[in-house]
Amino acid sequence: MSVTPMMAQYLQIKAEAPEALLFYRMGDFYELFFDDAVAASAALDIALTKRGKHLDQDIAMCGVPVHSAENYLMTLIRKGFRVAVAEQLEAPEEAKKRGSKSVVARGIVRLVTPGTLTEDTLLDARAHNYLAAWCDVRGQGALAWADISTGAFHVSGCPRVRLGPDLARIGVSEVILAEGSGVEDIVTEQGAAVSPLGRSAFDSGSAQGRLQDLFGVGSLDAFGSFDRAELGAMGALIEYIEITQRGKLPLMRPPKREPASALMAIDGATRRNLELTRGAAGGRDGSLLWAIDRTVTAGGGRRLERRLSAPSTQIDVIRARLDAVDWSVSNDTVSGDIRRDLRRAPDMDRALSRLSLERGGPRDLTAVRDGLTSANALFSRLSDTNLPLDISDLVGQDDLSALLDRALVADPPLMLRDGGVIAAGYDDELDEARTLRDEGRGVIAGMQRDYAEATGIASLKIKHNNVLGYFIETTATHADKMRADDRFIHRQTTANQVRFTTLDLSELETKILNAGGRAQAIEERIFGTLRAAVLAASDPIFAAARALAELDVATALADLARGEGWARPKVDDSRAFTVTAGRHPVVERALKKDGAPFVANDTQLSAEEGAAIRLLTGPNMAGKSTWLRQNALIAVLAQMGSFVPAEAAHIGIVSQLFSRVGASDDLARGRSTFMVEMVETAAILNQADERSFVILDEIGRGTATYDGLSIAWATLEHLHDVNRCRALFATHYHEMTALSAKLAGVENATVAVREWDGDVIFLHEVRDGAADRSYGVQVAKLAGLPTAVVARARAVLEALEAGEREGGTKPKAMIDDLPLFSATPVPVALQQKESAADERLRDILPDELTPKQALELIYELKTLSGS
Repeated sequence: MSVTPMMAQYLQIKAEAPEALLFYRMGDFYELFFDDAVAASAALDIALTKRGKHLDQDIAMCGVPVHSAENYLMTLIRKGFRVAVAEQLEAPEEAKKRGSKSVVARGIVRLVTPGTLTEDTLLDARAHNYLAAWCDVRGQGALAWADISTGAFHVSGCPRVRLGPDLARIGVSEVILAEGSGVEDIVTEQGAAVSPLGRSAFDSGSAQGRLQDLFGVGSLDAFGSFDRAELGAMGALIEYIEITQRGKLPLMRPPKREPASALMAIDGATRRNLELTRGAAGGRDGSLLWAIDRTVTAGGGRRLERRLSAPSTQIDVIRARLDAVDWSVSNDTVSGDIRRDLRRAPDMDRALSRLSLERGGPRDLTAVRDGLTSANALFSRLSDTNLPLDISDLVGQDDLSALLDRALVADPPLMLRDGGVIAAGYDDELDEARTLRDEGRGVIAGMQRDYAEATGIASLKIKHNNVLGYFIETTATHADKMRADDRFIHRQTTANQVRFTTLDLSELETKILNAGGRAQAIEERIFGTLRAAVLAASDPIFAAARALAELDVATALADLARGEGWARPKVDDSRAFTVTAGRHPVVERALKKDGAPFVANDTQLSAEEGAAIRLLTGPNMAGKSTWLRQNALIAVLAQMGSFVPAEAAHIGIVSQLFSRVGASDDLARGRSTFMVEMVETAAILNQADERSFVILDEIGRGTATYDGLSIAWATLEHLHDVNRCRALFATHYHEMTALSAKLAGVENATVAVREWDGDVIFLHEVRDGAADRSYGVQVAKLAGLPTAVVARARAVLEALEAGEREGGTKPKAMIDDLPLFSATPVPVALQQKESAADERLRDILPDELTPKQALELIYELKTLSGS
């Protein structure tokens, strides 16, 4: 069936991106049709309408305004959609020149996917948005990842077994995979979107040429030595960016090769258990990053997150970072001045990226201008200090900075089309156009005055009408005088007046009529020139941005250390793990809000050879998990180059960090809580080595008592004899404390508690020794279990313990004597009776008591209670 020209155009464009929702530009709206409209209306909660018919079916339609499209894009991307944006590629007037029924040319200008976002409104300013590609060449894997909003570009060897942990470390939004790669489940498990690409995109030979073209070099040797898998991953990444950006590549920094051995290995389960960058609810709140982030710039925030996600294992790198923090702590006045200057530094990385993709606006140019100004100011402040950071990259762009300062207004509008971007006095032609646009009448009046003086005709006027435009009018008596002057050209004679024009007036008229458009065109031309100047200096601008971020991280960590009383850790190549008065940074911050103190604890795990394991026993709620986690977090903080929450710490390099804490299931994959626990434990036992640090909490609790005890026992022996690592192992199986006498590297520790009138008081203090009981019934009472349940539990516990003391009565016999599954009333002796003091208090209204009455009431209650 025949279709309209516009429908034919729509269907042709839609065929180019069948998997994406098509935003089809029509004037001031992006319209969606057919199934795209149905899906978008539901996802965006906007009205679904219809417009015309196609194949005898109503055409579903919905639309979003162009000026607010970014908000809708954000919603769609977060809900898993991809969006193809089709813009009008010409003005409607151009289409009309081809015929009255011609359709405005349109085409897809970009594909919006989770890993290719550049707009500030779609991104977290303090977090990278990484797009990754994984390539496998005959069993040798590699991962390349880039943030096109900042230009960061990395590559690393990555065998299939490392893909999940590496994606968790990097925090990838989208992963490009070769069709049929078979690792889609690993990617989706990390919460990233999967984007399949043809296998030809991963060819290492063509990838090398693609990379050379991108960076304008004849060889990649200057960037490092890359194997075929790494080349394939980088090449696929660049090709996908070209596809989604429709050939407009962003500024990309040369690829940085990251050896896996240079970073602490932390798998996804450990990251979730320790809540490094994401809290339990999925956001930053409650995470370690939330507790320590005091950066004042977006670039500094991103750098801090990357350091926290990937702590270093290189001692020289760690010590250099600690030196910078140490200097900032010691020079608190200068450090405070640096932070004040940094607050004025915009995000130059993302501004550069948008400019390179031709999505940048005036404020991106001013971001570069203001960022360079801040960098210069900081260099001047720090050039005479002994700050152990290289700050030479902060300067060197004086000419560009001066150019932008002269050319741009202080506070430009958001959009170039709004005008008023270029400063007055920068361009004479622009100033003239603006004067004509804004002061046309005054210019005409000035010309009229000049002509009157030149001719001596005081009655000479310059007027305007829709037929002649601007003209000079005089009376018939003066007409001959003007005709004698060659400047004046006769236009029209009326009954009483004669009208003339001049070349200057005609030219001025044209300029006035076109002044607005001309001013806009000149501003666009100048903007393009400034944009080109900025992009030509992109490498030093990126370097300046990186130096600002380094300063921000160092001074932010120093501010944290001063404010919270953190200490510089000693980090070396030993296997020491000693912490004096260590604290949990997240828990301590939460307690401070309530005015409660945090009980600090020591940790000693030093062993030159073999395992060093502390077996921790004690009741729930006593702080076992907190102690385990705080030591893992202290290791992360120390190796990322931060001071730590302790009085002192000595950390021998940790190559791998493992955590098995907490309970969770994975029902979507058919895994029970116990199965998840066993899978994570298996990963630890199969990978941990002598340089690893392991924390395990309640291994074996998800199954029967003897099964659980057996698994926990065997796990501890394996950690000691085979893995030979440093570990903290918390358990309720008190039988395991006997292992300290059998295994040389195992020592017992317990969390101190006190009992008072049948209740348990937690002291949160870790001591040498072993607990003799778990105080489960007391904790259950604190949790608010009904009195009847608590009382019955006490009775059952006493019976079970008595049976064990009197010769090991079988549990079956005790169960027969104790009707565990029948509801029994609470014995009268155990029921709480209301005292006279309680009865008196029930009738008291505190708000109505005077101070004297309150004092008298205290004496009365003391008498009633018999104390």
